Amino acid sequence: MPTIHERDTLGAFTRHTHVECRGRDDGPLTGLTFAGKDLYDIAGHRTGFGSPDWLGSHAPAQRTATALQRLLDAGAHMVGKAHTDEMAWSLFGENAHYGTPVNPKAPGRVPGGSSSGSASAVSGGLVDFALGSDTGGSVRFPASLCGIYGMRPSHGRIPLDGACALAPTFDTPGWFARDAALMSRVGRVLLADDRPAPSVGRLLIAADAFAHAGDAVTAALADAVASVESLLGAGERVTVATEGFDVWAETFRNLQAS
Repeated sequence: MPTIHERDTLGAFTRHTHVECRGRDDGPLTGLTFAGKDLYDIAGHRTGFGSPDWLGSHAPAQRTATALQRLLDAGAHMVGKAHTDEMAWSLFGENAHYGTPVNPKAPGRVPGGSSSGSASAVSGGLVDFALGSDTGGSVRFPASLCGIYGMRPSHGRIPLDGACALAPTFDTPGWFARDAALMSRVGRVLLADDRPAPSVGRLLIAADAFAHAGDAVTAALADAVASVESLLGAGERVTVATEGFDVWAETFRNLQAS
């Protein structure tokens, strides 16, 4: 059977930090393959973080990142590590040292980053799903550009131990898949959904955020908003950014850089 590098015509997978990890023989994700963004540690192996300087100055990891270990424990097989922007510090997916993964949906255009290899591998059918991370859009942006599903859950909902840090107060594990059913299967594993669901309080709808996004986005999401309201009751329209989103964006930019 061809190796992942023989199959990888997209430049999605690393060669300098390559490692395969076989999952359990029985589990909710048994039989599925995935790529792990090269900022998650694997015990006994060095993490590249998209940077040859980082790779050369860090020892092999002592333990495997919790998020990645959950996938292995659920039976999924990691076929390799996927490229990232250098130190995850970009949204375009370009890496001056290792190249830019191909965007299978738009060859010749960037795949988006920093989870570029993960998104490219899923979009191109090299794996069933992939693990990425999102600080300021690093799952959402490449998912959009590569025409697949991508999820950034609430910050802190999935453990981030064993992952190289860009901006820890924003860094969040996330994942990609080509269909919603598989997104749900992977999410149940990563989110460890065996705990009781919290009770629902008020449903708040950020009216200023929808206004900032524009009429086209508001219209596109209208059915989704109505669906949530049918389940939780009518939402209360509120203003969340009283200082304005430009101020929030500048605050985020400074905190991330710090």
